[in-house]
Amino acid sequence: MNESSKRSGGCAVGVALMLVACSRDAKEGAASSGAHPDVPTSSASGGALLPTLDSASVAGPSAKPEQKLLDGSAKPLRGVIVISIDSLRADMPWNGYERPIAPRLTKFAETAVNYTNAYSISSYTSMSLGGFLGGTYPSELRRDGYFFGGYAPDNLFFTEILKPAGIYTIGIQAHGYFKGGGFNQGFDDYQVVPGISFNNTTDENITGPKHEEMAEAALSKVGDKKFFAWFHFMDPHDQYLSHPGISWGNKARDRYDAEVTFTDGIIGKLFDFIDKEPWGKEVAIIVTADHGEAFGEHGRYFHGFELFEEVVRVPLLVKLPGATPRKIATRRSGVDLAPTILELLAQKPGDLMRGTSLVAEVKGATVPARDIVLDLPTTSDNELRRAVITDHFKIIKMGASGTRVYDLDADPGEKTTLQGESRDKMVKRLAEVDQTIRFIPPTTCKEGCLNGLYAKAASSAAPAVTKAP
Repeated sequence: MNESSKRSGGCAVGVALMLVACSRDAKEGAASSGAHPDVPTSSASGGALLPTLDSASVAGPSAKPEQKLLDGSAKPLRGVIVISIDSLRADMPWNGYERPIAPRLTKFAETAVNYTNAYSISSYTSMSLGGFLGGTYPSELRRDGYFFGGYAPDNLFFTEILKPAGIYTIGIQAHGYFKGGGFNQGFDDYQVVPGISFNNTTDENITGPKHEEMAEAALSKVGDKKFFAWFHFMDPHDQYLSHPGISWGNKARDRYDAEVTFTDGIIGKLFDFIDKEPWGKEVAIIVTADHGEAFGEHGRYFHGFELFEEVVRVPLLVKLPGATPRKIATRRSGVDLAPTILELLAQKPGDLMRGTSLVAEVKGATVPARDIVLDLPTTSDNELRRAVITDHFKIIKMGASGTRVYDLDADPGEKTTLQGESRDKMVKRLAEVDQTIRFIPPTTCKEGCLNGLYAKAASSAAPAVTKAP
C-alpha cells in the first residue's frame, strides 16, 4: 500500500538500533471511553484533532539530506540496524550502575552518543513498538484495543516508506506476539524465532542464541543493497530464567541482571559479526529499549500499566560514522527515532509523524530541549495514562484517579506530588498536549471491554510487596 492510501507518515532506517519491549505490571487498571477517529475529542477521551504541540515539540517533514557519511566523505550509509532489548532499564553500567552486567554494551557505549535521559514512547512493548514503527503516539494509530493489541494495515509504518525507496528491510523477532500484531508491515524479510511457546503473562523461552544466528543469516544476504534491520531481543523480559555460569544472586533484580548479562554476550557476538562485514563501518547503530522494568518502586514489579520513571526511562545509544562519542543529558524520546532513521536513509517522514530527528544533535549541534510525551491508551487491561515532561517537571494523568506532578530534579524517585503554582502550570500544559493528540479509538475492544485479565495474572505472579510508597 502506498503512502497516499495510509493515514499517517513513516520512517526509514540505516542504523543499528537496540530497542527493548514487552509488558507486565503488578497492578490493574479501569476503563476509559473512546471517540470517532475523525472527530475532535475532549482531553478525557485522549485529545483533539489539532495540529501540533509547538515547533520544537513536534517536527514536520525535513528536507532530504545529502547521502554522505557524517565525516563529510562521499560514501553513503549502507544501512541502519535496530537491535531492541526487551525490558532494559536506563540504569545500566554505562550510566552508573555499579554491577558490570553488560561489558559488551558498555564498550559499545564508549563509541556512541549516549543519551542519558532517554524515554520510551509508552510503558510496554505493544504500545511502544507500534509508536516506534508508526513514528507517533499509540493513541494516534489504528489498533484493536486489546492489551496484546493488533495494528491495522492502514497505519503507515516507516518500513513502508523505506521499501518502495529500494531499501531492503529485515525484521527478526523473538516472541509469539510478533506473529500477529501487525508489525510485519513493510518488511522484505520478516521472521519470528521458531519453536517458541506463547504465554500472554510472561516469556518462558530462551531465544537469544537462535535469534542472533537468524540475524547473522539475514544480514549475510544484503549483498550490495542499502538496508534497514531490526532485531528485538527478548531474554531480559520476565520470567528471569537462569543461564549456566551467570549469577548475580537470587533476588528479582539479581536474576534480571543475569538475563542482561546473558543477552549482552549474544549482542556482542552480533557486534563482532557486523564489524567483520564489508559494510560494517558504513552503518549506523542505535541501542535503546521500548520500556524499563520495575523492582518494587511505587509498589510495582515488571512493567505495563503506569508511566513512572523506572518503567519509561530507557537506554539510547547512537553510533554513527564520523560522530564524536559523548554523553547528552537533554531528555529525548523514542518518538524521535523514526525521523532520525528516515533522515539517515535520505527519506522524508510522513505528514503525521511526530518527533524530531536526532541527526544534527548526534553530529554535534546544540539543540534545545523539548517536551517529552508518554502515551498509554486505554486497552482491555488499563485506562488511559498520559504524561508530559516540561523542563524538570512531570505530570502524569492517572485515569480516573486524577493527576500527579513531580519535580524530577529534586525528586527523581517520584515520591512527593507537588501542589501550588508548579502543579497548576503542568495541569495547563497537559491540557494543551491533550488537545494536540489525534486520538483514534480502538476498533474492537471498546467501552466495556476492560477486563484486567492480564493485569490480574501478572499481579498474582509478582513478588510480595510489603509497603507501597
